[in-house]
Amino acid sequence: MQNRWQPLFRSFEAYLKLTRGYSEHTLTAYRSDLEKLPAYLDLRGWNIGVGEIECLHLDGFLQQLAELGLAARSQARLVSALKTFFAFLVDERVIDRDPTELLRAPKLGRKIPEVLTYPEIRALLGAIDLSTDHGMRDRALLETLYACGLRVSEATGLRLSDLYLEQEFVRVTGKGNKERLVPIGPTAVKHLEIYLRHVREALPVIRDKNIVFLNRRGGALSRVSVFTAVKKYAAEAGIDKRVSPHTFRHSFATHLIEGGADLRAVQELLGHESILTTEIYTHLDTDFLRETILSFHPANRN
Repeated sequence: MQNRWQPLFRSFEAYLKLTRGYSEHTLTAYRSDLEKLPAYLDLRGWNIGVGEIECLHLDGFLQQLAELGLAARSQARLVSALKTFFAFLVDERVIDRDPTELLRAPKLGRKIPEVLTYPEIRALLGAIDLSTDHGMRDRALLETLYACGLRVSEATGLRLSDLYLEQEFVRVTGKGNKERLVPIGPTAVKHLEIYLRHVREALPVIRDKNIVFLNRRGGALSRVSVFTAVKKYAAEAGIDKRVSPHTFRHSFATHLIEGGADLRAVQELLGHESILTTEIYTHLDTDFLRETILSFHPANRN
């Protein structure tokens, strides 16, 4: 039975890649999730086509996966894959109605991300040895991560043609190949210019001609190398928190919200498709305000 689903999965995968701009990682995850459905139908002995799928079939499918121990977050991703897939089939007129309209994903508790205070950010950056080429590059990279709130993949994929340093802007290519313009402050600009002039241009070989941040062999930096560098500098700065490159992005957004920035503006800067994703930082801001009241309001003093 599964063979009849394969052409539909291939068409759907092509749609996600070419029209929606999904990454290979996301495509693989969606394909893996969706292939569980025909396997489940086979296991139950239900010889039904895609047009005969009902919500009750999908509810039973999700219930079985939950009983097998599939985490709530993985269930939510599976529901997202199913909804996108069946909506695609409706649009392509493969089926007449969407069986996922009443399908509900499990509720997920919001995980508050780890953030660094501004003094911790400066301490981490200050731990970088600027007397070395390696250090000058890392300082420019991490200053850019924090100044612009970039994802690590956006930073490692940054191109020379994306830099408008005189105007203090960078062009960022985010998820789904969507571009956005993000301001970059003078401190990050200064370190970028030092790196570009004294380190990047001095490399004996440059294999990735348009990529900004290069390794010693002239190739683009990997995500793993950025993660390793951040962990190293955090340890040297004595920061006892779980720090990753994404921590700079969380800190960027949190510090903006704490400073009174408009939520919609922060959404645009981060490249979030939905304002709901950005709202997590209002919860962080609430915690910050609560701690401020408890610490400084006269009614709370003993």
